[in-house]
Amino acid sequence: MDPSSKAAELASLRERIEQLEAEILSAGPTHVWTPPPYYTAYELMSGMVLGLIAAGASLLFNIVGALMVGKHPLELIRVYLTFPLGESALALEQGFALAAGICLYLGTGMFGGIPIHMILGRFFKQATMPTRFAVATVLGLGVWIVNYYALISWIQPWLIGGNWILERIPMPVAIATHLVFAWTMLLTHRWGQFVPYKASAGVAAGARPAR
Repeated sequence: MDPSSKAAELASLRERIEQLEAEILSAGPTHVWTPPPYYTAYELMSGMVLGLIAAGASLLFNIVGALMVGKHPLELIRVYLTFPLGESALALEQGFALAAGICLYLGTGMFGGIPIHMILGRFFKQATMPTRFAVATVLGLGVWIVNYYALISWIQPWLIGGNWILERIPMPVAIATHLVFAWTMLLTHRWGQFVPYKASAGVAAGARPAR
């Protein structure tokens, strides 16, 4: 192909590019969703999912611990079931009640994971791992204190007439259960963080393509 033919083809291609650019600009800018700095709805849902995982980890911790000391593997669930069932729950060996108790335990963990996940993500996202570990530990202990001493300590005697949860669950076991939950939330926290999609450079709504 001689130089004049090449020049003519190049001019034709430039004309086609200008035509396409004009068509893009005439169509108007395309709306591009910009994610907020903190996506609350996403963090709430991911907190529930991670809370479910953390509750499963803490329950597994209790099952292994109970078997090691010769107790029923679901001793923790049986004690928690004294809240609706009273002292009769301590004699449960199997059946629907224990299965329902496991589901309630996991469901409680789902909602309990929301504040821990959101606090870690909103206020300690850029903190060092030791700082985040300390925060998760404090949050886990805080949940234990609120659950056991601000709520259960008076609600169960008032409604059921006994205080089996505080009496039958040793303090070290209660603390360890809540710490395992909080530390699992810390370890899995990155899985639930919202990472917005970033378009490649130069791909902007209504922008003229680079020449």
